[in-house]
Amino acid sequence: MQSSDPRHFFETDAEIAKRERREAKTSNTYGNPIKLKSKILGAVVDPRAPSSAIFVAESAGSVRRVQVDGEGDTRTVYRGPTTPVSCVAVGGPGNKTVFAGAWDKNIWSWDIDTKAPGRKYAGHSDFVKAIVCAKLGGKDVLVSGGADKKIIVWDVATGSKLHVLQDSVVNMLSIQDLVVDPASSSDDELCIISASSDPHIRRWKIRLDGWEQFAEPDPATPAAERHTILEHETTVYKLVIDHDGDEADLWSASGDGSAKCLSRIKGFTADDTFEHGDHVRAVAVTDQWVITAGRDEDLKVWDRASGKLYCSLEGHYDEVTELAILRGSAGSSERVCSVSIDGTIRTWPLDKASLDAAVEEQKKPIKPAEEEKPDGEGLLTADEEAELAALMEDDD
Repeated sequence: MQSSDPRHFFETDAEIAKRERREAKTSNTYGNPIKLKSKILGAVVDPRAPSSAIFVAESAGSVRRVQVDGEGDTRTVYRGPTTPVSCVAVGGPGNKTVFAGAWDKNIWSWDIDTKAPGRKYAGHSDFVKAIVCAKLGGKDVLVSGGADKKIIVWDVATGSKLHVLQDSVVNMLSIQDLVVDPASSSDDELCIISASSDPHIRRWKIRLDGWEQFAEPDPATPAAERHTILEHETTVYKLVIDHDGDEADLWSASGDGSAKCLSRIKGFTADDTFEHGDHVRAVAVTDQWVITAGRDEDLKVWDRASGKLYCSLEGHYDEVTELAILRGSAGSSERVCSVSIDGTIRTWPLDKASLDAAVEEQKKPIKPAEEEKPDGEGLLTADEEAELAALMEDDD
């Protein structure tokens, strides 16, 4: 089997230093890590267990349901793709279906309870990088975005394409994320917001019989129209609607090193900016905190009211790809899960006392790890490793 161990290839001094630094961090137990054998490229909360379980997209070509409490049950696995899975969503009738977008250009689906494979949605001409589920005109629909610069709307039941969305005014690059905007949606019209490898954020109106891109007054020049939201300098990786806030504002995370609150009442212009300092892959918000994470491996927790950094949470030893808020029975934000290229899922508290305790724990020395011998399961080939690295840095 072709090796993927970087020590078997030429490394620069900087690459060796980075590898040794990461190896020194592998044995830490901050965030109660659950370790998988493959890289984790995406995650979504299980809507049927929103306080304790997530689905993760694995580079090994599978989706896995992870129970984060106790010993971390990872036994429920949905298999089929032979290429990395880059994104995951839950939807369909009764939220009983898990969907996965893969490098093979397809969207796969499974029954959550039985793990039986369902319909496969084929239509993209490059990697599928983002998917989201919604209701439209009484139908369950799936919306996907790919590296082919297209957004496709699917009828979940039939597998047919309803629409293919592309920007005819401003060149749209590879899709990075999609989010449903419930504040601008109705039973017969769905509002989807997209992020892509260009700095533009786009809003789309979708109906069963057609679609259009939002064109709104430009806040800077009211007499003019704008077809995109332009508040970042480069790739926008993540979009989040703030369900805890009164205005349902839009939050964004970007390769320019910042996360921003885009105010709905101000025409989606930046109201607050949080300078993380490196590529920000993920952002999560609660009524008290803003959490950012990305290439520098750490989670940063910001006081939402003051905008000041409250603490940094160390633990991951490679890029963080997603954050997911775990909510209690009353819908309150209780914990945040982070997933990473390092193959770990970590769960962090959100109350001040526990955050303070976590920071104090990080000050203790890390016990050296025993070297683990890879068994080959879940590992990428050298070519796939190189392709993933290029994909993760496609904005540079």
